[in-house]
Amino acid sequence: MKRTVENKQTRRNAPGWLITFEGGEGGGKSTQITRLRARLIKAGFQVIALREPGGTVISEQIRTVVLSSKNTGMAFTTEVLLFQAARAQIYREIVLPSLIAGKVVLMDRSRDSSVVYQGMVRGFGLDLIEKLNNISTQDTYPNLTFLLDLEAKLGLLRRQQSEEINRLDQESLQFHKHVRRAYQQLVQTDKMDRWELIDASQSQRQVELAIWRIIQDRLFIK
Repeated sequence: MKRTVENKQTRRNAPGWLITFEGGEGGGKSTQITRLRARLIKAGFQVIALREPGGTVISEQIRTVVLSSKNTGMAFTTEVLLFQAARAQIYREIVLPSLIAGKVVLMDRSRDSSVVYQGMVRGFGLDLIEKLNNISTQDTYPNLTFLLDLEAKLGLLRRQQSEEINRLDQESLQFHKHVRRAYQQLVQTDKMDRWELIDASQSQRQVELAIWRIIQDRLFIK
């Protein structure tokens, strides 16, 4: 029998759980999502893993445009709206139906990435970005958000070794340091009790176990 969980933080009160992974480049978000998905399935949950931008045919097309290293001349306003467009599509097609169906949804980035990268670092402001986030997610917030935190220089070094360099990876070291500080600020001002900071400079195994201990506590898994 598949296990279900009660959602107590998304504004839509869907029965599923939304768990997002955030942080700067090279923090190992996709690796940890893969490992957590396997653990949750073994524990009896219905799980779906997604990434932003992406996840649907339309959102993947937007991803190609917004992250292409060739598009260095992209206006910041274009960047803001493309990320939101991709988010609106994946929430309508996959995220919201999955939560309504009682599934656990794991996401590699979501609304908080826009808050940090466009709202705080690009300077569009939190109010504007959160209004756009609420439109694209239909007022949905994660139940739990992991910040995989590590020094910006180390994260960029990891990315350079991954052969997946995108447009944002090419930003200056100072830009990525600002991103890290912005994420840390969100954790410090968390009023929804949904942020968990993980030291991503540890080994992948250590990070995996730290995440699982928190998941066991939050979802009452023995």
